[in-house]
Amino acid sequence: MKNLLFVFLMFIGITISSQTTQQKTQVVEAACGQCQFKMQGKKGCDLAVKINGKSYFVEGTNIDDHGDAHSKEGFCNAIRKAEVTGEVKGDKFVATSFKLLPAKKK
Repeated sequence: MKNLLFVFLMFIGITISSQTTQQKTQVVEAACGQCQFKMQGKKGCDLAVKINGKSYFVEGTNIDDHGDAHSKEGFCNAIRKAEVTGEVKGDKFVATSFKLLPAKKK
């Protein structure tokens, strides 16, 4: 009986743990927070995303990890789409994955 109770409690614990750590993947706008989203609080150019109309600086990846930020299609000159996984923590978006989507042809 103790073994059955132990297995049941482990199953419940694993189920709860997997539900609370699950993050959804979503497509967001991504750009330089200062140049495109007019955000304050940091110096220089920093990667930011816009989720539900609110901008967040990104942790977990850097603006320079995704090409030249100052090129024609770079984050300082264009707002791009990105597929991200992560969560908002306070005033930051903590990314566990960040995939820049191809720029639309004009």
